[in-house]
Amino acid sequence: MENTVSQSLHKTHKLSFASQILLRVLATGGSLAATWLVLTSKQTVEVFGIVVDARYSYSSAFKFFAFANIIACAFSLLSLFIVFILGYKAVNPRNYFFIFLHDLILTTLLMAGCAAATAIGYVGKYGNSHTGWIAICDHFAKYCDRIMLSIIISFICIVFYFLLTVISANVSRKS
Repeated sequence: MENTVSQSLHKTHKLSFASQILLRVLATGGSLAATWLVLTSKQTVEVFGIVVDARYSYSSAFKFFAFANIIACAFSLLSLFIVFILGYKAVNPRNYFFIFLHDLILTTLLMAGCAAATAIGYVGKYGNSHTGWIAICDHFAKYCDRIMLSIIISFICIVFYFLLTVISANVSRKS
């Protein structure tokens, strides 16, 4: 009976370890892709005879979004190495509490960055007639499409980070 329980716990640990590695790799890659897309988003057009350009650095919300993705990517890469160390050694599961906090902080940071970028993206796409802000995406379609793709990828990464938070919480709870 005890041997069956031990085998079951070992199988659960291996599954948890493998899912954490996979989700961390996907989250790191997604954050890196979103960062690259937003940092390289720029477009120059001529509107009514005036040359106008659009780039992420003109918006503090897009800057915050880019930095949130950079931080998420870097810290995800760091956590990948930490999980490897914790996964291979017979480490006390209480140490996973710090991984849980790490995952929770990255989830909320990326969520805040996505919320800011989505709000500005919405105004760029549809404008706001009450405040006199006009939509710009009809003039800067390439720029808007790249920003929108970056935001979509980041929202997918939020799901990865949320799943990592749940897994980390479950592992740290088993102490």
